[in-house]
Amino acid sequence: MDTVLYSDGKPIKIEINNGRITKLVRKPTKSTSSENVVYVAPGFIDHQVNGYLSHAFVGEDLNEEQVEKITKAFWKKGITTFYPTLTTESNQVLLRNFGILNEILKNGELAQSLPGFHLEGPYISPLDGFRGAHNPAHIRKPDWEEFKAWHGASGKRIKEVTIAPEWEGSAEFIKKCRENNIKVALGHTNANALQINEAVALGASLSTHLGNGCANTIHRHHNPIWPQLSNDGLMTCIIADGHHLTKEEVRTFYKAKGPDNIILVSDITRLAGMPPGRYKDFDQEVVLTEEGAIMMPSENVLAGASFLITRGIENVIKFTGCSLEQAVHMVTSNPAKALDLEDRGVIAVGKRADLVYFTLDQGKLDIIKTVVGGKVVFDKVKMH
Repeated sequence: MDTVLYSDGKPIKIEINNGRITKLVRKPTKSTSSENVVYVAPGFIDHQVNGYLSHAFVGEDLNEEQVEKITKAFWKKGITTFYPTLTTESNQVLLRNFGILNEILKNGELAQSLPGFHLEGPYISPLDGFRGAHNPAHIRKPDWEEFKAWHGASGKRIKEVTIAPEWEGSAEFIKKCRENNIKVALGHTNANALQINEAVALGASLSTHLGNGCANTIHRHHNPIWPQLSNDGLMTCIIADGHHLTKEEVRTFYKAKGPDNIILVSDITRLAGMPPGRYKDFDQEVVLTEEGAIMMPSENVLAGASFLITRGIENVIKFTGCSLEQAVHMVTSNPAKALDLEDRGVIAVGKRADLVYFTLDQGKLDIIKTVVGGKVVFDKVKMH
């Protein structure tokens, strides 16, 4: 089978040395059907990963073995970069787990795939619906001194924070984050247009899973979705798993923002990869349905996702009719640009050799090989 570049479907050979791309050789074009090629693309990036395979990044027993298990499972799916995402918790839990993660990342192999952490909460809306599945007992207003302690424990690896900008003190918090090169995302918020626009003017640049973290009943005109969708200063992150947003919502967000300003995230939780059934999470009962939705019946909200961003790539093509190139950019160059991951997200000379090789058959991705920092970390052919 021919290896072709995802963006133009033409044959390519990639030469690598010391973990970097050193040369791109474009071979003579010959006609091949999409069923008879292996595509190569930059490694996929997911900056909203709560957990996987029964393990959560806010779990009481977090350890290196779990993080290694998650990372290697992601490599098999073409995900070469991800941000462990810690959700709303007590000061004690966040201090402890950021510290554990910092120690784990002294393992250089894992650190290559984990360039930073995402803190989603606890500075989010306490209102039912808007807080989603987050524990109301730990939701609170922004506190820079408290956050500094977590940031210090993480080895200053917290690269993104999701907040609700309607909180008192959020303006100063956003300023402090930007002074420290920490990206600010708006999410789980009931902010009005003025508050959202002011937050963007101060430096907020992302919308966390837009259309989610939102009450089921909202005002049709005055709600947090429209001002985020209309503000050109915000890149929109969406969960295109088929449960968090309808096909029509994904199409609308895509048309409003354009393919260069959409980022696919998974919002995957520890229940991903588990059999359907009833579980305890977020200190409440949650249900993993046969269809893969994770529901919290007591709140009538989704409690994270069970599908990887590979499902998002498949769905965004199916829902919007966008090209493979555009869909891949939503998990490569777009998040790399938004998160200042300057050496990732593109195939170019001098960039990190993070690569994924895959086939695309009837809309389904099949990962063949994954390369991280120039090293083959997964090879489906050699496994058989």
